[in-house]
Parts: sequence; C-alpha cells; structure tokens
Amino acid sequence: MYRAVIEDLIHWKQSTNRKPLILQGARQVGKTYILKEFGRSEYAKTVHISFDRDEKARQFFSEGGGAERIVRLLSAHTETDITAGDTLVILDEIQECPAALESLKYFQEEMPQYHIVVAGSLLWISMHGNASFPVGKVDMMRLFPMTYEEFLAAMGRQSLLKALQEQDWEVINNMNEVYIDFLRQYYYVGGMPEAVLAYTEGRGLKEVRQIQERILAAYRFDFSKHAPSSEVPRIGMVWDSIPAQLAKDNKKFIYGALKKGARASQFEMAIQWLNDAGLVHKVNRVSDIKMPLKFYEDFSAFKLFLLDVGLMGAMVNAPASLVLIGNDIFKEYKGAFTELFAYTQLVTTGIPVYYHSVDNSTIEIDFAVQIGENVYPVEVKSEVSLQSKSLKTFIQDHPELKALRLSMQNHIVQGWVENLPLFAFKEALKARS
Repeated sequence: MYRAVIEDLIHWKQSTNRKPLILQGARQVGKTYILKEFGRSEYAKTVHISFDRDEKARQFFSEGGGAERIVRLLSAHTETDITAGDTLVILDEIQECPAALESLKYFQEEMPQYHIVVAGSLLWISMHGNASFPVGKVDMMRLFPMTYEEFLAAMGRQSLLKALQEQDWEVINNMNEVYIDFLRQYYYVGGMPEAVLAYTEGRGLKEVRQIQERILAAYRFDFSKHAPSSEVPRIGMVWDSIPAQLAKDNKKFIYGALKKGARASQFEMAIQWLNDAGLVHKVNRVSDIKMPLKFYEDFSAFKLFLLDVGLMGAMVNAPASLVLIGNDIFKEYKGAFTELFAYTQLVTTGIPVYYHSVDNSTIEIDFAVQIGENVYPVEVKSEVSLQSKSLKTFIQDHPELKALRLSMQNHIVQGWVENLPLFAFKEALKARS
C-alpha cells in the first residue's frame, strides 16, 4: 500500500549528508513493511535484522568492535554481501538491543557510505533505561497511521486523491458527497495498515473490528511488559478515559475524570509513557494566538488525542451502522471523532499545533496552527452548520487574523473565515507551508 513517507525515504537515500536513519512510530503503524518496500524498490539487496528474534545479531552488537566488524559479521550471518550504496540494512525492534542504537554513531563516523535504517516502536521508552542515544549522529523520521489520503489510494481512488493534492476545488466541491462517504469509511476503518488491508480486500467490517481489538490488546500487553509496574494501573486509567474526555464540550484533559481527587503529579508519568510510546498525542494550550505560538504555550492545560480514529471507534464499540450510514457519526459524541480525525491528519504535516481557551470564558478555539509566517485559529465543525460563536468572537478581538473552519461544507471564503472541507484541509494547509 502507498505511504507518503516513501518519498522522504528516497530523499534520505539521495542526500549527500545522509546519516543512519531512525524511523519511529507506534506499534503496527507499518514501519517494517514500508522499510522493506523501500529496500525492494530502491536497492539491489536488503538485509533485515529483527532484534526481538535474533539473539546472534544482538550478540554481534553487544560485543562491539566497530562498524566494520559488525558489517562483516552481519554479512556472514545473513549470507548477504553488504556493500555500500546498493544494500539497505534494516535494524528492526532496536529497543531490544540498546548496543545497536549506540553503534549508530560509529556507522556515521566510520562508515557513512553504508545505508542503515532503524525501526523501533518503544524507542523513547527504552531510552529511560541505560541506552545511550547517538545525538547528532542520526537522521529521524516518524511514521503515523495511514492518512485519509493514503486510505483513498488504498481504495483505488487515485483521481479523488489527485484532486485533493492539486487543490482542484471545482472537482472537490462537485464530489463532496463521494469524499464524505469515504470519510465515513475511514472513521470506521481508521489508518492502521492491517485494518485498511483487510477492508480493501473485502474481508468485512467484523474482521476489521477484530483486527482493531487485537491491536488494542497488544497495546495493553505493552503497558504490562514495558512500563514500570507502579505506573501500569495509571496508564490504563488515562488510556481508558480519553474517549470520554474527547466527548466533553470542553475537551481539556481533566485529571478529576480519572478518579475523585486525582492530581497531575499522580498521572504525569503515565501520560508521558503513552506519549513516548506514540499511542497518544498531547496538545498544549496557548494563552493567545500570536507569532510565534511557542512563546504563548501553557503547559498546565492540554488535550490528549488517541493515535487513530478507527481505534477509538473500537474502544467505544461504535457500531458500523452509526459510522457508515447517514451523518450521525458527525453529530454523535459532541464531535469527538471529528476533532480526533482533524488532529491525526494535522500531526502528519509537521505543522506546530496547539489549542486556545480562556479560563472562565466560553471561548475555545479547537486548534491554533503556525504555517510559515502566519498563525491561524482553526475551528472543527462536525456538522454542516457553520455557526461559529467562539471563532467569530475571537476574530472580532483579533481582526488581523484570518480564521479557518473545517466542516462538511464546500470550500468557500467568507471574508474573515475560510471554510475548508474536512476531508480536504490537510492538503490545503500543506500547500501554504
């Protein structure tokens, strides 16, 4: 299946300043698959080492001896002549071999001509142990679940994807209902590659949901296996609370929703663990929407988003009939699915994202984004209605800004606000960056 990150990988390969590459991301977002596809399409040979299953390879790195020795041993071990330029070496599940992570600095210093890529799902978790990170010696990329655009490609709708990429508003507006139908499907299936593959192969909605439930069960197993035992119950409580937190009118994360009298100090480590594992995204508040947004960041208030809209549907057992038939999914749960969808698409762009609210006020701006030299207040609407009381009030106080509204309506510019169809906004924002 097509993943946009392949273009970044090709650019990495062609770079004259290439360093060993770390591809990070949560479990089961497709890191191993895309690296193997990259090797198959761009190299004569690919060597894949998975440290969770290959004790001998772990031993090679643990014994040290430099990059040249490791290449020689891996060549013998895999019966593949690893040569510079035409061989991709994939070091998978690197969190199981901290010595391999440390060795990347030697590859960068001693043998930069070799093409080394690393994948790790719980890399930042392992860094809390004794592993030494090769600061300044590696390149970094991050892989997320499949986006709506990648879902369209998987469904064979390249013409719809092309119109989004080219921002052909005439086509997009005329095909609005078709895009919305695929958006409903994406809300149910989500972007986990195994679930998308099952859906495109026609294996049925029940199997898609079973795959999602297996992924959720695997994440819970990771809580028990990799988190400090004292933190496991708190991690579970935070994880389980997120759908309900997002279903509130005010989506700010409330510790008191976890248990009566809960305090930040009790749950900060649990939230950080989930964030480091790539299972949640923490979006901080800004006190104002001005350049640069980072100056106005308020770490005391934040929202938590799950990594994938399909997984949230599985967590709350949202029935297929609600998601796939009619427009109810866009109205239920107070827009929780819609705001989660918007954020999971936004985060893939690399655009800085925050939200804005004022204490003791009804004004809340769903997102604040910084693109180039501009900042935009962004409102996410789960229905067709374009009433925007908070957004309009905010713009009246900040007339120098132009607002963005993401909704189910067609693209239209209305003076102080530009309406972008929910399914088309990501490419529109990328075009401005």
